Amino acid sequence: MLARQRQAYILERVREDGGVRVADLVRDLRVSDMTVRRDLELLNDRGLIEKVHGGAAALRGSALFEPSFTAKSALQEAEKEAIAEAAVALVDPGTAIGISAGTTTYAIARRLLEVVGLTVVTNAVRVADILHDARRPDQTIILTGGVRTPSDALVGPFAVSALRSVHLDLVLMGVHGMDPQAGFTSPNLLEAETNRALIEAARKLVIVADHTKWGLIGLSSIARLDQADLLITDSGLDPGAREILSSRIKEVMIVPPRGSIGGPAGRDARDSAAATEGLERARVALRPPPSGSAPLMDTPAHG
Repeated sequence: MLARQRQAYILERVREDGGVRVADLVRDLRVSDMTVRRDLELLNDRGLIEKVHGGAAALRGSALFEPSFTAKSALQEAEKEAIAEAAVALVDPGTAIGISAGTTTYAIARRLLEVVGLTVVTNAVRVADILHDARRPDQTIILTGGVRTPSDALVGPFAVSALRSVHLDLVLMGVHGMDPQAGFTSPNLLEAETNRALIEAARKLVIVADHTKWGLIGLSSIARLDQADLLITDSGLDPGAREILSSRIKEVMIVPPRGSIGGPAGRDARDSAAATEGLERARVALRPPPSGSAPLMDTPAHG
């Protein structure tokens, strides 16, 4: 294997997994420890990775950093579960919804099994799998085609073409980052384009993002902050960020993490009460027109 091929492999591993050990690279690439360390030194000098003791880590502030689904799954689990619970409460039976890829949207998908009569359009392989495996006859699951990303999204022209042929009541979308100027972003150009098509197919847009997404900027913008009808995030969000987001987005719902400790007094209780109130307002704002679910232009096959 040529040096640049080794370095490309190392860079891909670091971007997908968030980091890699020298010992693993020596085994996988079948080269010496010294060769791997030279490659890491070169990538570090170019500003593509960060050398750490025993290996390398991704530059998490990088606009290109795109961790794998597995790497992201272990992060902010309690926050994602709380956000997912609030999001599913907004989904009415018998509606057509869209779901983007991500670990928060995957947590949402697990709960959607309880909602009857849904039609779900998604570009997320894992979301489609969990809904399809339930084999509910009253639910229709439509998975777009496309090229698979490290986060298990299907993206590109096939996905965009499929999304342009549907009309949805609601889209639930996870994002890589959110920023006052850049808006909602993704590190993957094709995924950002696919997510924009998903947004255009929907009447309402709900962004689901935990507090760690604030201040992160991916390579490509998906939407402006003010394009979201609702943002569901957790109580770890900085007060200054809450103020900015509330001034830009129609509705911001703050939920306490699942299992957070707090009595009837204190921040957790206040956040819980505010979340309940926000949920009721959001239900009214996001309710489909009296005519019912948005029609799909093409008749789907049941998943």
